[in-house]
Amino acid sequence: MRDVAIVSFATSGSLPAVEDTETQMLFPVISEAIERSGIPRADIGFTCSGSADYLAGTPFAFVGNLEAVGAWPPISESHVDMDGAWALYEAWVRLQHGDVDVALAFSSGISSRSDLREVLCLQNDPYYVMPLWADHGSLAGLQARAAADAGLIPEADASVGTPPASDGAAAVILVAGDRAREVCERPAWIRGIEHRTDPHYLGVRDLTEVPSAEAAGLGDAPVEVAQLSAAHPHEEVLLRRALGLGDEVEVHTGADPLMVSGLVHIGEAFRQINENGRRRTVGHASSGACLQQNLVCVLEGDA
Repeated sequence: MRDVAIVSFATSGSLPAVEDTETQMLFPVISEAIERSGIPRADIGFTCSGSADYLAGTPFAFVGNLEAVGAWPPISESHVDMDGAWALYEAWVRLQHGDVDVALAFSSGISSRSDLREVLCLQNDPYYVMPLWADHGSLAGLQARAAADAGLIPEADASVGTPPASDGAAAVILVAGDRAREVCERPAWIRGIEHRTDPHYLGVRDLTEVPSAEAAGLGDAPVEVAQLSAAHPHEEVLLRRALGLGDEVEVHTGADPLMVSGLVHIGEAFRQINENGRRRTVGHASSGACLQQNLVCVLEGDA
């Protein structure tokens, strides 16, 4: 396996009801990430994006987003209909091939123009769950109720609200091998990355467990900081249990913007190493109802 590191990260943060297009929102973020890396744009050998056309309401909207990258002359490019953390995973896999050394992963989402209570129903099992039109807040409430009944959270945390939607974008630069140390004083090396999924059918899952996050794992070494994609208190509790995070681990949570938060958590885990001198951190991304799909990315700095 090739050593791959994150050397640069940029994000717009969570924005309320932007009026710009996704391309306009992405352009300064991507430009900042590339500029911070110190690597010429022409040296980027692979680009992967994460977004959802059903949020934008436009077929093949992700193609238009490439205007923010600069796709001429033609570039090697891919797209995932997932959070940008999964775009980072594909970029990491691409760098393992050995023929390119630099990759860009980015994502964007404008949720404020959609009714997420309807849109996110389309992620559910199409035969048994989606026809119920149970929105993501209601399904999170089922999981919170199960956690409270199991004594994992206080009764007060069993009531789940739906946070307001926000918009945003993020981008990271990945570099393989020694070049990462040449362009970055303190790169964050990806020492483990995996994503797993649990069943669509809520009735066959124990909602107080998150086996997909547990299977993705952290390894044996301790982490200092964990960045978790958790929108509600019960989700943080369940993820802490699944990942084996003790009270000594500094945990940061959040789940917005949609399609971007996972990549932001990995980027913030990078910043903990790059800017704050941490030794080992973890970034987490989640998708689907009741923490159904989970991606875990373990980062380490040089000793």
